[in-house]
Amino acid sequence: MTKPFISLCPEITRADALKLMDWLEDECVTRYLSDSRHVSRFIEQVIGRVQLPILSHLFNQGGRFFMAYDRHDVPVGFVRLVKAGPDCEMVLVIGNRDNWGRKLGASTIREGMKLAFFEMRADKLIAKIHVENARSLKAFERCGFLLERQTPTLKSFAMTSEHYLRLLRESSADRASGIHITEIDKARLTSLLAFEHPSAVFELEHEIERAIVVDSCQVAQDVVTMNSRALVQLDDEEVEVALVYPEEADDSAGKLSVCSDIGTAILGSKEDDAFDWRITNRTRHIRIEKVLYQPEAAGDFHL
Repeated sequence: MTKPFISLCPEITRADALKLMDWLEDECVTRYLSDSRHVSRFIEQVIGRVQLPILSHLFNQGGRFFMAYDRHDVPVGFVRLVKAGPDCEMVLVIGNRDNWGRKLGASTIREGMKLAFFEMRADKLIAKIHVENARSLKAFERCGFLLERQTPTLKSFAMTSEHYLRLLRESSADRASGIHITEIDKARLTSLLAFEHPSAVFELEHEIERAIVVDSCQVAQDVVTMNSRALVQLDDEEVEVALVYPEEADDSAGKLSVCSDIGTAILGSKEDDAFDWRITNRTRHIRIEKVLYQPEAAGDFHL
């Protein structure tokens, strides 16, 4: 079964804050949150005191705060990541009870892991869960977290960066939706990442790590490799694009940097692949219609 789509957005608006207040008034939502009263009071004070449309800087005091959106760009919950030294703690809430049981929690955890390990560079991700919070316990266990310690009221789960990377590679290899990149492309892209700030390219780094690496002579001809040209459907619009390195990017000519939202999204995908991908301010549905040119298929291995 396809995993539910979740994206985490760092921008927190006044509308988001009001939605958070609604969620935190539900006793079933806040039952296992140790600081729910404090959070509700903080949000109420922020809304009353600060007349700004964007409140991200206030929510990010002491940690990173993200709204969780579904594929229709509807907010369904939130994630807070607090880094202390090499460790990072995750708190998440799926706010609308109608969404419980749809595995949105597990999808949200996976997005949180991506941020914690690739952008925030945590060595270990921790989740402290009330022993009676069965849904959260099951969600974190399903994502591969291991029980580290336990008290009569709290279970502490942990995921190390090494364990995360191993699970990421194993799960990608087992899925039909796994992406493929060539050994040469991986080497070049890895060198590129060394000169970029992690926050700017963490999605690209994640895609490279989860990709199935193949020899350039053996990559399927319908895979989007570097310097390929493809016909891509973005929502209801069909466009021809070339996937290029940042120095060759030219949006007006359809040359998309592999570091751009859409460029990262299509890397390693193949014809007929269809998926959702969050760009800066919305989610787009992407489908690879046809690979028009691939350097490896044309024997242009120098590209």
